[in-house]
Amino acid sequence: MRRRDRAARAGPELFLFQRIFEDCLERIALVQRQFERALLIGCPDPGWPERLGEVAGEVEVRDPGTLFAAAANGEQIIEDAWLPEPAGFDLVLSIGTLDTVNDLPLALRLIRHALRGEGLLVAAISGGDTLPQLRSAMRAADAVLGIAAPHVHPRIEAAALSPLLSDAGFAMPVVDVDRVQVAYGSFERLVRDLRGMAATNLLCARPARLTRRQRDAAIAAFGGAEERTTETFEIVHCAAWTPPDG
Repeated sequence: MRRRDRAARAGPELFLFQRIFEDCLERIALVQRQFERALLIGCPDPGWPERLGEVAGEVEVRDPGTLFAAAANGEQIIEDAWLPEPAGFDLVLSIGTLDTVNDLPLALRLIRHALRGEGLLVAAISGGDTLPQLRSAMRAADAVLGIAAPHVHPRIEAAALSPLLSDAGFAMPVVDVDRVQVAYGSFERLVRDLRGMAATNLLCARPARLTRRQRDAAIAAFGGAEERTTETFEIVHCAAWTPPDG
């Protein structure tokens, strides 16, 4: 994925991913089980596999970005178009990529196929209430030209995730939300962070670059500077088990 490769080349912005990863490790530790073989999907920090290895004897890495995958000695993956080894893992940890797949139900079914009986999926993805201040600024930009354009790709609502997990064959799904608030001094700094997170708009039908007038309107609507603007990142966490074999 080009956005992830661009972030890897420029140097990724990791503060949000590190928070998510730490939270997921704590959730896995609460299970009080030593996993034999884990799959980590989404790895912007090449140090993560070693840390996940503290609870799993063997860790394999997949990432949608070729550069992130290579840095972690892993392989590139398209989550809704891969051929997993059947029942090859007893733990799958997915960090921050499932909100960008074309077919999330299929991606979840493939992860289910990769897990053996009584295997655990722990995942964290960007939720539907992410970036409200940015969306408001983009509406102000569109108003300059009297248009409405999709500047932010859609994300899943937390309430929709549990049924999707059940439909994919998982049992006992648990979903909760972490809303992370970050104060920004400028619109430009937020955009820079989003690029570093590979979290900019990925829609094929995304609009052309903003005109100068549109950009000025977005900057004014976003605020910042002397009175910093608080942006919200909604992180949807989930955990679910595969039923016992047989």
